[in-house]
Amino acid sequence: MQDDGTGSESGRRDAWLCHSADSVAIALHDLKASNWVEIGDDAIRLPEAIDKGHKLALRPHTPGEAIIRYGMPIGRATAPIAIGAHVHSHNLATALMGERDYGSFVATPPVLGQMPALGDWRGYRREDGRFATRNEIWVLPTVGCVAPLVETVAREAHARHAGLLDAVVGFGHPHGCSQLGDDLSGTRALLAALCDNPNAGGVVLVGLGCESNQLDELLAAIPARSHAKLRMMRAQDAGDERERLLALIAELAQEIGSLERDTAPASALTIGLKCGGSDALSGLTANPLLGRFSDQLAAAGGSLVLTEIPEIFGAEEALLARSTSRETFEQAGALVNRFKRYFLDQGQPVSENPSPGNIAGGITTLEEKSLGAVQKGGSAPLVDVIDYGGTASRPGLTLLEAPGNDAISSTALAAAGATMILFTTGRGTPLGFPVPTMKIASNSALAAAKPGWIDYDAGRVLAEGTDAVDEDFGRCLLATASGRPTAAETGGQRVIAIWKRGVTL
Repeated sequence: MQDDGTGSESGRRDAWLCHSADSVAIALHDLKASNWVEIGDDAIRLPEAIDKGHKLALRPHTPGEAIIRYGMPIGRATAPIAIGAHVHSHNLATALMGERDYGSFVATPPVLGQMPALGDWRGYRREDGRFATRNEIWVLPTVGCVAPLVETVAREAHARHAGLLDAVVGFGHPHGCSQLGDDLSGTRALLAALCDNPNAGGVVLVGLGCESNQLDELLAAIPARSHAKLRMMRAQDAGDERERLLALIAELAQEIGSLERDTAPASALTIGLKCGGSDALSGLTANPLLGRFSDQLAAAGGSLVLTEIPEIFGAEEALLARSTSRETFEQAGALVNRFKRYFLDQGQPVSENPSPGNIAGGITTLEEKSLGAVQKGGSAPLVDVIDYGGTASRPGLTLLEAPGNDAISSTALAAAGATMILFTTGRGTPLGFPVPTMKIASNSALAAAKPGWIDYDAGRVLAEGTDAVDEDFGRCLLATASGRPTAAETGGQRVIAIWKRGVTL
């Protein structure tokens, strides 16, 4: 992100330039027709009103000409565009196509340089050496038939064991029966990986008894290091299933309730990166803030997980260029193309994004959305690519197979081993996920309007600059990792969602 002093005669900054090569700037508040906007040494008089977060042209564009933001094309003009004109869906369209050949791997490892140290935090050390940000019991159903049972009993157990644990949470879902083949395998892999998350100090798996997703097969998919913390129950065989489930939770609570936090290094963090309900400021404030943090964490030896593969389309070259090996480069390119084929096989264009909320906030094309979204990963080296339900195991940035849907992708991040999720948003959402989900607003208006949703105001960057905000954000993040509840935790907004891709019987 680049600040070139874009502003007005009153001294208030009116627009923001992301990169010196850009042909558009972003309005930082509603601008009226005939307003003058200063761009460096020049001034532009607006021929029309520009809404906050929307783009204004810095030079004329002819039909077919590339429009540049973040120093990269975000699509092509579909009509003549005058200097100062509003640039949006009426005169800008995607240039995305289908699958691509990403060429040959060239080793260009990113140089992160000298950065401020993140410092230590306070976490729970597990027997396998990993650290957790929470000490909780998770109750997971193998099948949707027992999901309401799991959720109601977990709420009762949470009240019974208050003060002994950070939480007892039941995560219902509608899957696990009437599934076949790869679809059933995906459900099983996702649940097995959730059982292995360090934040789950204990896990109770609850089956019905007759479902496709049988407990024995699920147990076989769970890493051996997590078997000791598991308890299992088949509701059809349990007699009084509520009392049996409460007893299993109580047994685990006694085993792990005495655990205390210990000093942990930044390298012990595994952080999931996510954005949802984005606006045009997400790529100016919140996502670059996460990018600078990602560089710090990668430099400290920590792990980051990036997903939402459809929201990489149009920005994948910049990401693939950071691959640390030929294998990673080829796997990442294959994953992006596989996801594009997933769209095309369903008769959908690969550019079927942004969402209506994104568009209302000023984002026009998927290229624009993607170029803003991938900034969450900063310049961290791309070290690995993992399938849906896989686990991140290497320091640096891992690319995870999952769609853009907030609940599905965030659940996949937790399953991949993230013990905390950083979730940027320009329009807001109350939803939280299995691990602490820190909501970061791209604009101060959202942070002020929704304090029950938002944990951090990245809009402050526009007024205070990056250095002060980066330092404050680091403190806030480490405090959250060390036990300070997120807004979603306080509000009880925690869910899982499983990616359903196959036939239902």
